[in-house]
Amino acid sequence: MSKLCLTGIQPTGKLHLGNYFGAVKPLISLSQDTEFEDIFIFVANLHALNSIKDPVLLHTYTQDIVIDYLAMGLDLTKTSLFLQSDIRELTELTWIFNNLVTVSYLERSHAYKDAIANGKEANMGLFDYPVLMAADILLYQSSVVPVGQDQKQHIEIAQKIADKFNARYGELFIKPKPYIQSDTSIVKGLDGRKMSKSYHNTIEIFESEDTIRSKISKIITDSKAPHEPKDPDSCNILALYRLFASEQEINQIETQYREGSISYKESKDILAEAILTYFKPIRTRRQELLSQPVYVQDILHQGTLKAQSIAQNTMEKVRKAVGLMS
Repeated sequence: MSKLCLTGIQPTGKLHLGNYFGAVKPLISLSQDTEFEDIFIFVANLHALNSIKDPVLLHTYTQDIVIDYLAMGLDLTKTSLFLQSDIRELTELTWIFNNLVTVSYLERSHAYKDAIANGKEANMGLFDYPVLMAADILLYQSSVVPVGQDQKQHIEIAQKIADKFNARYGELFIKPKPYIQSDTSIVKGLDGRKMSKSYHNTIEIFESEDTIRSKISKIITDSKAPHEPKDPDSCNILALYRLFASEQEINQIETQYREGSISYKESKDILAEAILTYFKPIRTRRQELLSQPVYVQDILHQGTLKAQSIAQNTMEKVRKAVGLMS
């Protein structure tokens, strides 16, 4: 069996710079890695039901995220993109796993405890979230799963479930490994905190040029005058600029900061141009894809067929193992 890398993306809003540098760009790099023969990317719309109750909004976000990711330049010769909800075997496997996992074990999930501590309603979707994620991972016999450091426990839960199933019914599931990029830095938002939808401090990749410029003009800085020396290491503008500029460009603007020969307004204008230049080909490609709905649906269809083939094979073995079929 080929070495398979799998990851999921929740359709919970518009992609911003933090999403791109934290998840999308590393994924593009992985798709070019010869270590993996197949890469599966699924849109986790079943997971999103826990936070989005508006059906029109969920459908819109789902369609948007598919087009967004295709515009980013995935290598479609080895990458399969599909919707989580299109694989019916997933929920069946989740139920089977539910019968192996104790309530007390799931109560120790970091995500569940954090949600409860922040006053979020504890519905079963929230509580059972790690089991559905484990089914996502194990159903396709994934070898590696790219995750952030805060998602590492979910991989550990999938490993635990794989161990319990294999010990009781025989070696059937591959034990997945997390792929954590330790060098991925936090992308700062407009207020200097981590860029996050919950902080309302994001710069979205596909919003209008005028909106991007307007948002950048609101980046929080200190009150130093244009002619005063400034600290490039503590500036929120330069924290973002370093993501887009060359080493030479970064050195140049850092020198101007220390000399007091550039204003914050000027550096904001430079940042805006750098962001728009960087994403121009991607933004253009996205506009092209919006006019090619048949092509987009065909990509999803092909991805679904490939994922479904593996899922059906896995579930045939699982049903036999647990006694649901002879």
